[in-house]
Parts: sequence; C-alpha cells; structure tokens
Amino acid sequence: MKNLKIIILTFIIGFGMLSFTTRDNDKKGTEKHPISLSNKGYEVGDEATDFKLKNIDGKMVSLSDYKNAKGFIVIFTCNHCPYAKKYEDRIIELDKKYKDQGYPVIAINPNDPNVQPEDGYKQMIERAKQKGFTFPYLVDEGQKIYPQYGATKTPHVFILQKNNGKNIVKYIGAIDNNYDNPNDVSEYYAQDAVNSLIKGEPIKMTKTVAIGCTVKVKK
Repeated sequence: MKNLKIIILTFIIGFGMLSFTTRDNDKKGTEKHPISLSNKGYEVGDEATDFKLKNIDGKMVSLSDYKNAKGFIVIFTCNHCPYAKKYEDRIIELDKKYKDQGYPVIAINPNDPNVQPEDGYKQMIERAKQKGFTFPYLVDEGQKIYPQYGATKTPHVFILQKNNGKNIVKYIGAIDNNYDNPNDVSEYYAQDAVNSLIKGEPIKMTKTVAIGCTVKVKK
C-alpha cells in the first residue's frame, strides 16, 4: 500500500510538471512569435523603398527615373477627399517651387477604387487635367506601397533626401497647419522641411500629424 501511494504521488507530481512545462513552452512560443507591428511604416531616418507605379499618362514611374533629383516630396493623396481637394493648389505650388531645386512632388493615390469609385484611374486622369497637375499622379495598384510608407491619410507627406544612392525619410506628416484656409496658415511644415534640406540645415519639426481622410482599403 505504501508503494502504491508513492507511485500515485510520483504520477501526480510528474503530470503537474508536464502541464507546467507545456504552459511554459506555449508562453515562450508566444514571446518568440509576437504580433508583427512592422506595418506601421517608416520613421524619420529610415530608407524609403522605390516603386514602379503607373502615372496618369500610362507610363511607369520610379524615383530612380529622377537622376538629377536631390530628393522628393512624396504625397499620398486622392480625388474625392475634401482635405485632399483643399490642398491641391498648395501641392501644385510646392512642385513649382521646388522641382527646379531638386525636390519634385510625386503624388500617389493609395485608395481602392472599388471602395471609393471617385478615386478610379479614369477619374484621376480627369482630375489632374482639370486642376493642371504639374507632377506625376500615380496609382498604387494592389495597395502595396502606401503600407510600406505608413501613409494613413490623404494627404500624407513623406519628404525624402537622396543620400549615397538611398532615399532617406526626413519629414513625415502634414503639408501645413491649416487645411481649410491657406491664408490662415502659420506653420509651413513641408515647405520649411525642404528649405532646411536645401540649405543643409537641420529640420526643426520632422514629424507632424497628417490631417485628412483615411486610406480606403480593399475589403
């Protein structure tokens, strides 16, 4: 009887250790494979990926096509968003002002046209013609580029600077601090950032909160 009690006690202890080990391994497994947070996109100082996206003229455009550029003002924008519409003239002005100084605007429409028909390719062509866009207006087919950059709004600005063949993120955020009225702007975030890069000076404000419509994602 004494031996039987010892066997039972040994079995209970062994089962408990096995259960503890299993739970511990599950916990370790969870720690080794956490939920990925890599889709948050770029931070200032990161190297931005190049892309090859279709422009409104049907041609494919990459950053590498701009051999003489010193950097880029990449803006994720669209047709339908009221915020984006408010900024269209200011985006054109940014391109006119900085393109010849080595920082052209590259506009990208990240929205899925099945979710928002106004942002279809045909509508992009019409909008660009109507407004007289002076810059490429590219379509992010398959919505592969905007998540890499971390764009969440339209418009959302990423200012890049060429550095040893790499495109380094120098500014992320809004164009300025008043989407509604350009005459009431007191902080020209994007413009100040590009001016600092051209002068070789540090950018005072490298990140701001983009204000606009959410990116329309394929369901």
